[in-house]
Amino acid sequence: MQNFAAPRDNKKTQSNNIESVRHSLAHLLAAAVLKKFPTAKLGIGPNIEDGFYYDFKLPKPISDSDLAEFEKTIRNFISQKLDFSGEKITPLKAKKLFKAQPFKLELIKDFTKEKKGLTSYSTGRIFVDLCRGGHVQNTSEINPGSFKLTKIAGAYWKGSEKNAQLTRIYGVAFQTKEELDSHLKALEEAKKRDHKKLGQELDLFTFSDLVGAGLPLWTPKGTLLRDILDDFVWQLRNEKGYERVDIPHITKKELYEKSGHWDKFKDELFIIETREGHIFAMKPMNCPHHTQIYARKQWSYRELPQRYASTTKVYRDEQTGELAGLLRVRAITQDDAHVFCRPSQVKEEIFKIWDIISEFYGKFGFELSVRLSLHDPRHQEKYLGTEKLWKESESVLRELVGARGIRAEEAPGEAALYGPKIDFMGKDALGRMHQVATIQLDMNLPERFDLFCINEKGERERVVMIHAAIMGSIERFLSVIIEHFAGAFPFWLSPVQVQILTVTDRAINYANEILGNLKSNNIRVATDFRNES
Repeated sequence: MQNFAAPRDNKKTQSNNIESVRHSLAHLLAAAVLKKFPTAKLGIGPNIEDGFYYDFKLPKPISDSDLAEFEKTIRNFISQKLDFSGEKITPLKAKKLFKAQPFKLELIKDFTKEKKGLTSYSTGRIFVDLCRGGHVQNTSEINPGSFKLTKIAGAYWKGSEKNAQLTRIYGVAFQTKEELDSHLKALEEAKKRDHKKLGQELDLFTFSDLVGAGLPLWTPKGTLLRDILDDFVWQLRNEKGYERVDIPHITKKELYEKSGHWDKFKDELFIIETREGHIFAMKPMNCPHHTQIYARKQWSYRELPQRYASTTKVYRDEQTGELAGLLRVRAITQDDAHVFCRPSQVKEEIFKIWDIISEFYGKFGFELSVRLSLHDPRHQEKYLGTEKLWKESESVLRELVGARGIRAEEAPGEAALYGPKIDFMGKDALGRMHQVATIQLDMNLPERFDLFCINEKGERERVVMIHAAIMGSIERFLSVIIEHFAGAFPFWLSPVQVQILTVTDRAINYANEILGNLKSNNIRVATDFRNES
């Protein structure tokens, strides 16, 4: 077997190999857990943004007091100056090495089937893991004061509810203790701003076990907040010539078979069988429905662009473990629009959408950056259409972003099923980045649904489809702005702009007079006339 140490780079120090530090800490966490629970079964333990985690099947539940004990054990391991070393191993040796670890054996089987090489990584003599590497060379490179185990959560093996439920332990790690302290302070502030907590306190939304997980119920105040946001989007779209359309929430499966969604998204669909035996699905997106509105008649090139928009629900069968407040739900409200235009009109239409996005997010003080989300040519099976169409679409978006004078990050593999995207990333008050609005260029659905116009020569000409979402998921956007403003919304957005309080019953008549004046000026008012003095 070929042995090798963790790669050494004399220029690399603790200050610039933080990802290796985080990955190494995940292994040390697993070693600490095995020291306390020798029969624990190991899942996976990667480094992630700001830290790391490891999944375990444990013999008994653990608490925060256990995290403190694991931290102490990890620091002891760090002080031992243990080497990390890797070894390429055969499937036979891997099975022997991890014979008591069923999840590792499953991974070995998967990797062998996929013809991927197997590697084990040892940490001194205390721990060995099935791992591709990316570690420090020695634990002395890890600052023992710059990491912390932060929380315990549940997770399903391989992310599927059909599999075993594991215990996930999260940790964060930075180059210095000062960075760690700053991050922990930000986490505390984020807890105070948690939209799930503030949403209940402000009486914006609620959840019901009888209704189901991932299905928020909106109160009068929350509904008003949603309407204010949606009205603002419609105001901006109306100025650009968009028209409202309305579509049903279910469809025959044949629509999604033709669009390609049935093959790619079938597992995420809520499927309904009618009494007559027909198969319908709750719509997970709106674009196929909008194509059918366009396809209702023959269009002259003089009538393009056609701009359709709906604020409507879509439904996705998300796994319970992935649901998170408003951030990820099963019933999603989208402010969705689709433009059907000629290729020569794409630039103007995308710039109109870009202007809407800039004005909308400027109202909230969001600092926007742009990401160009492209397909991954190594996995063409994940996408609709030919490589030629994808290259053409991506070339158009690159040109448009350049014409706007913007330097965009490129993200291969982040494209939508049917086309590349311009994703807008917004930074909130805590410095966190969120994907907010998106513009997608689609040459595939017009091909699949044979969408065309009649051009100047009287010939059929294929149209292009542009997908545009300003807020995207209204639920997700609300989770962002609730935390961004810490619940203290600006005056124009607040569901209650003025509250009238009386200190004695004698003031009620005057208070009602004020109430009437404010309402006549479209001020949103609440009253509290209780006599509790």
